[in-house]
Amino acid sequence: MRNKVSIVGSGNVGATAAHWMAAKELADIVLIDIIDGVPQGKGLDLLEAMPIEKRDSYVLGTQDYADTANSDIVVITAGVPRKPGMSRDDLLNINHKIMSDVVSKVVKYSPNCILIVVSNPLDAMAQAAYKMSGFSRNRVIGMAGVLDSARFRAFIALELKVSVENVTAFVLGGHGDTMVPLPRYSTVAGIPITELMDAATIERLVQRTRDGGAEIVKYLKTGSAFYAPSAAVTEMVEAILKDKKKILPCAAYLEGEYGIKGLFVGVPVKLGANGAEEIIQIKLTAEENAALQKSSASVRELVSVLGL
Repeated sequence: MRNKVSIVGSGNVGATAAHWMAAKELADIVLIDIIDGVPQGKGLDLLEAMPIEKRDSYVLGTQDYADTANSDIVVITAGVPRKPGMSRDDLLNINHKIMSDVVSKVVKYSPNCILIVVSNPLDAMAQAAYKMSGFSRNRVIGMAGVLDSARFRAFIALELKVSVENVTAFVLGGHGDTMVPLPRYSTVAGIPITELMDAATIERLVQRTRDGGAEIVKYLKTGSAFYAPSAAVTEMVEAILKDKKKILPCAAYLEGEYGIKGLFVGVPVKLGANGAEEIIQIKLTAEENAALQKSSASVRELVSVLGL
């Protein structure tokens, strides 16, 4: 039996995630969307690329949730994308309604799946999916930290003119303006970047990381990032399907870790066959901890608006 991954939403993020996953032959893929013809067309196009890529991933585009039955992982990208000048918070109520509809159908057909939430505002949508699904906390994960860390890594590599393979970076907290990049835990070939760059340079890169999504929205004008977000969710899917026990920054439901209770916040998570198998607690300075608490407070604010 091959693994099966369903992707809800076949816009740029969903369709590109399907592309990365099929090209890596991670699973058979179902693309589902409410817009007639779009998932079918993109799914068929991708399926027809497989002989060229020499990959046996089967790709199906559909509007029928019955086709998603018995998925190992369901990735939820559905929602209204951010437009210029729109904050992630503006999306809250619209995307909450969409999430409610999607999760009820996903749970009906794939009661044993792991959910990866990509829809914005990320942390609040992950919290909504967790509450609606009734799943255990290890089976609902938000994709944010992998993307934010990748952006930070890209900027560090550009600045120091080194291979991105040499760069590791950690970004914690909510996916938004209050995210917490951690320079102390970010390294180049094991060397902390605090030894390779001055404080002003690091702060500039940290700020660019925080503004990473908005910078792309500003350029595109009518859309938002999709290559890096879809690559990030693919890395998470691969870690789970291959039981890699890979430590990645993800939005996870905390029950007292980092002094935060009952909330989805970005922290280092060990991803394996059971989803979020362990939350890794790292030592934070007083300043880093204060930034993380501030970030979680802004997530809690959104969650309380939704009554979650």
